[in-house]
Amino acid sequence: MNILQINSSARVEGSHSTRLANELVAQLRAIRPDAKLVVRDLARAPHPALDEAALQALFTPAEQRNAEQTARVALDDSLIAEIQTADTIVLGVPMYNFGVPTQLKNWIDAIARARVTFHYTENGPEGLLKGKKVYVVLTRGGQYRNTPTDSQVPYLTTVLGFLGMKDIQFIYAEGLAMGAEAEQKALAGARAEIDEALHI
Repeated sequence: MNILQINSSARVEGSHSTRLANELVAQLRAIRPDAKLVVRDLARAPHPALDEAALQALFTPAEQRNAEQTARVALDDSLIAEIQTADTIVLGVPMYNFGVPTQLKNWIDAIARARVTFHYTENGPEGLLKGKKVYVVLTRGGQYRNTPTDSQVPYLTTVLGFLGMKDIQFIYAEGLAMGAEAEQKALAGARAEIDEALHI
């Protein structure tokens, strides 16, 4: 098993989503001691945004790119290689202003590449990142699960599914900003969901 862990919190230290993702990965590795792990911490090593220069680099034929363009495309290539190799993906995802962190959006923009991780067919788009299990650890200050204000789950379900990843397990820690008791309850609930997801 190859595990890819993506920490998308803006916090280098003290992130609930990173802590819970770490715990989930530790349990996965306890089940599969032979598993190989790659951790991509987007706070420690932020990925650049998809801007005009990046688009120009991507749309320039490889043999015509200058050194700067070649280096920019190589950054995305490294992320694509990681997810292509992974069997299991663990995403730590806090909620920022009702959406996913910029750090995670930049990662998604990097791995979503036509003719590499998806392509268009006569029957519509087809994702090429198939056969992978995805665990998404969601941490929120308030309570948003199964409400119209939860834009994260629909977005991640859509974009990951578009890329071929249909087997997605969401794990929730909500109410983290609603007092110490609510925080402890949220963390305990998330840990119980992790145990259930891993059949422990």
